[in-house]
Amino acid sequence: MIFVDASAMIAMMVGERGADALADQLEAEQQRLCSAISIWETIAGLSRTYAFSPQSAEVQVRSFMELNNLQLTSIGDRELELATQAYAAFGKGRHPAALNMGDYFAYACAKTNGATLLFTGNDFAKTDVNRGR
Repeated sequence: MIFVDASAMIAMMVGERGADALADQLEAEQQRLCSAISIWETIAGLSRTYAFSPQSAEVQVRSFMELNNLQLTSIGDRELELATQAYAAFGKGRHPAALNMGDYFAYACAKTNGATLLFTGNDFAKTDVNRGR
């Protein structure tokens, strides 16, 4: 099982460096998860960095989800608890990982579901999340 962070979705959607390796990791997993927060972050990132309109970004993200059989996982009490713990342990100003709000919930969703976290960058590599790399 794999949980796809917004950073990985954006990288694969726009063909950033390393996108092929991310796509291979995603393809290797039968169960593929994301959350409403990771989807929102992807839409915002595409709009901010790649000049998509929010509406166009949403259409592209939903198409990516369908093409890659990404399933939304819900965010509930356990995810809130783990996101709060991630904030305390790995948040900006607290830890070199310097996670942000979206990162806390990606971390929590991966942990709650026993999933590998698919991401780009070095932030999550400084945490205890299963990164399968």
